Amino acid sequence: MQKLSMQELNRMTTEEFKRSEKTPVIAVLENVRSAYNVGSVFRTSDAFLLEGIYLTGYTAQPPHKEIKKTALGAEESVDWKYFPNAQEAIVYLKSIGYKVYAVEQVKDSLSLEKIQFDINDKIAVIFGNEVTGVEQDTIIACDGCIEIPQLGMKHSLNIATAAGVVLWEIIRTRMKGNLII
Repeated sequence: MQKLSMQELNRMTTEEFKRSEKTPVIAVLENVRSAYNVGSVFRTSDAFLLEGIYLTGYTAQPPHKEIKKTALGAEESVDWKYFPNAQEAIVYLKSIGYKVYAVEQVKDSLSLEKIQFDINDKIAVIFGNEVTGVEQDTIIACDGCIEIPQLGMKHSLNIATAAGVVLWEIIRTRMKGNLII
């Protein structure tokens, strides 16, 4: 085996990315403190060709040097919108046909590996603050909550890691053409 060169990877240009058909999935970040985490979610969203990112509350917004450092240009390719709070984002998302799920540990949460929705569903996934998680008022406004199964002593993941896991599962199941979230 040999690593592929940058030319062999045949990456899209920003213009090609902007013109390409996106996956109808939106990542929503609620009060994420670390701009590095925000940049990481931009990069993941670019990798999976998401429709966009919604930034809410005090979540950092581009242009921002720490977002730029971890996004590596994805802040230029991925569409994003800002909302003063997650509730406004949820109202807007539902008005355009999205099902909205918080990623949080709650009573009666849906375990990530067990959830299934139609492949054509438009899905928005809310990721919360690094310490306090998704706000309770936001959880109440959602269609449900997704929980990532965890087996060790710690029962939380960094927001950028959680976003990578959840978004990959959504994309992976769509790539297979199965019923998905």
